[in-house]
Amino acid sequence: MSTLTMAPLFRQTVGFDRFNDLFETMLRNGDKGSNTYPPYNIEKHGDGQYRIVVAVAGFDEADLDVQVERGVLTIAGGKQQEAASDQPEQMATPEEAVTFLHQGIAQRAFRLSFRLADHIEVSHAKLDKGLLSIDLALVVPEAEKPKRIPLNGGKPLLIN
Repeated sequence: MSTLTMAPLFRQTVGFDRFNDLFETMLRNGDKGSNTYPPYNIEKHGDGQYRIVVAVAGFDEADLDVQVERGVLTIAGGKQQEAASDQPEQMATPEEAVTFLHQGIAQRAFRLSFRLADHIEVSHAKLDKGLLSIDLALVVPEAEKPKRIPLNGGKPLLIN
């Protein structure tokens, strides 16, 4: 018997809470389970400041791709294949031959997608000690900020 949980849904949207979208996502992905690789956190650092931290142990900068297109932040990772050299292949020496007795550090390819709310922009991304941190900020244009309209023809004032 499965239980209905909303926890996995909050990971798929950043910067807004739209319960209809969350509920639709839950129904669409209910039987598939949630994507848990690689593990990640979504953090709120104040009004309009967010950070997504993804554990990408074993991946280099060249193995990762971060893109934003049409309001969707996509983080993809995969090991780059070694470039084929002109030299013939050499047999691995005993020091290079590895047999894993337990392999807990997964380095398989992955793709994470996060739908961003209106006016949420990626402000910074960095890879440090196996953690990919992506900072997001709410940037509302001046034309869309609320304004107080004074009576008797005064000048409109921005509301803070």
